[in-house]
Amino acid sequence: MELLVTYDVDTTNPEGERRLRHVAKICEGVGHRVQKSAFEIVCTLSQRLQLEARLLATIDTTLDSVRIYHLDRGTFHATRHLGSATKPPHDGALMI
Repeated sequence: MELLVTYDVDTTNPEGERRLRHVAKICEGVGHRVQKSAFEIVCTLSQRLQLEARLLATIDTTLDSVRIYHLDRGTFHATRHLGSATKPPHDGALMI
């Protein structure tokens, strides 16, 4: 499945800044950063459930927001990039 994950973490204190870094690391472990707070992820249902559980355990649900969009298969290949955007290699292995 293809997912677009976006997040907005409250960084008005050091604890929020730590959460922001942790959310980014979680997403970097499974997908490709396409903007500062947006990741494209290709995964299985099991991997999605693990991702959601890790994110939920990290964020403060009263201050932070994570949105996960389930996209149709092939959406990433049909995406148009304008400006300095690069096309992530979704078909290849994810190197961490």
